[in-house]
Amino acid sequence: MMSSLAATQLVPLAEELDKNKVTPGVLGFIVFAVIGVAVWFLMKSMNKHMKRVDFAEEPDASGAAPVASGEGRG
Repeated sequence: MMSSLAATQLVPLAEELDKNKVTPGVLGFIVFAVIGVAVWFLMKSMNKHMKRVDFAEEPDASGAAPVASGEGRG
């Protein structure tokens, strides 16, 4: 009932649009939606992989502190 009412009200609006004007239409919306869903899945996958990464640095095995360049020389 509601969809038929909306369709009957939108048909006159569609006829008022300029026929010479190019619009993306349904295909453009579908392509944009697919790209959006793909980005969402990529972000979800990236977050899962980033949680597995361990950023803690282990101390140097030799026990010696690294010498910065230019210090203690000359």
